[in-house]
Amino acid sequence: MNLLIDLGNTRAKAAVYDRGVCVLQTAVGQPDAAWLEGLQARYDLRAAILSSTRGPADELWRMLSERIPGAVRFTPDTPVPIAIDYATPRTLGRDRVAAAVGAATRYAGRDALIVDFGTALTIDFVSADGTFRGGTISPGVESRFRALHDYTASLPLCSIPEEAAGADEPLQGRSTAEAVVRGVMHSVAFEIEGHIARMQAEKGDLCVIFTGGAAKYFVKRIKNTIFAEPNLVFCGLNRILEYHATTEKQMDRAPRCGAADD
Repeated sequence: MNLLIDLGNTRAKAAVYDRGVCVLQTAVGQPDAAWLEGLQARYDLRAAILSSTRGPADELWRMLSERIPGAVRFTPDTPVPIAIDYATPRTLGRDRVAAAVGAATRYAGRDALIVDFGTALTIDFVSADGTFRGGTISPGVESRFRALHDYTASLPLCSIPEEAAGADEPLQGRSTAEAVVRGVMHSVAFEIEGHIARMQAEKGDLCVIFTGGAAKYFVKRIKNTIFAEPNLVFCGLNRILEYHATTEKQMDRAPRCGAADD
């Protein structure tokens, strides 16, 4: 079984995969030795991968590498099963790479647009030949609400409505709080719709994938066929971990320079 850990900007998440199937997904307050030992008591963990957008996470990596022999630290130097066409690959977020690998795995042979609703809203393109082609980064939904509250004198701090609205929701809010909510939610939806429309005009058949915490609030708001994949990053991390294991085996079997012939 594989343990996958994704340290995001605001949340830590973990999953356990067994032969490509997710058997556990959980949010983690602070991954520590007791938490890991509890997982090891329940699951036969043979490999693990640590992905972090917060920095190196050295203490967590030390804990994993000591307890799980097949542990991998996901860095810009880790081999991945897709090509990366990006001018600054070492600054490319590991979560964006993992989502791209997940898209290439789940929708192989199709042009894919990945919309990830996190602290930042990222919209990335993976071409049908399995190449990450770049994307856009803008403030996420909660970041927009926070910015309006923090950088004005009197606007309230609002949040995503619990009840998801559809594409026919009125544009105008009839109170200040409602105006803030509709302004943020519609602006995100319009941004995504504009991006999809332009990419479809250029590429034709386009697979649009929503992932991330707030994705469920926008599936009905967007007038398009959307594939909701909440586990896309984990799917990608699991594929990267398996690819790493295969690559390591191939390197072990390769003839060593200077080795004597049989």
